[in-house]
Amino acid sequence: MLIAVLSDIHDNIWNLEKVLPRLEEEGVEMVLFCGDFCAPFTLKMLSQFPGDVHCVLGNNDGDALLLSQVAQEAGNVTLYSALAELPLGGCQVAVTHYPHVGRALACSGLYDVVFSGHTHEQHVERVGDTLWVNPGEVMGRFGHPTYAIYDTETNQVRIDNIPA
Repeated sequence: MLIAVLSDIHDNIWNLEKVLPRLEEEGVEMVLFCGDFCAPFTLKMLSQFPGDVHCVLGNNDGDALLLSQVAQEAGNVTLYSALAELPLGGCQVAVTHYPHVGRALACSGLYDVVFSGHTHEQHVERVGDTLWVNPGEVMGRFGHPTYAIYDTETNQVRIDNIPA
């Protein structure tokens, strides 16, 4: 199963608009989001992905009530607070916003892969048998905007650039 992992959109719906069609073209079945939509309209756009979308809240997601209403109305979005633990494609997956939590989860050895965001910097590291990944930022403020594609069959990830 191919899973897209996005983080730190910060309301850059223009970059998100570039990513969504690429995911469909590649056969991505699910999206994981590591936090910091900012506004609920960004989640509404993300919910246009035709598959399931699993999201955790970040430190800039201030209106959790409206975000949860948008998720419920979308029908394909599950919104978690600080941590999502998901069995996906035979893999145990954890999603969080904060890298210190992500690293601790990776060190626990309970997961095949852990995704975290917050720093806006892409990062891929093996911690024991666990893959720990930050997909970078969709926002594009601190560097080139990126997202990740994770393959549950191979337990491998690649970071893709969002075109200018």
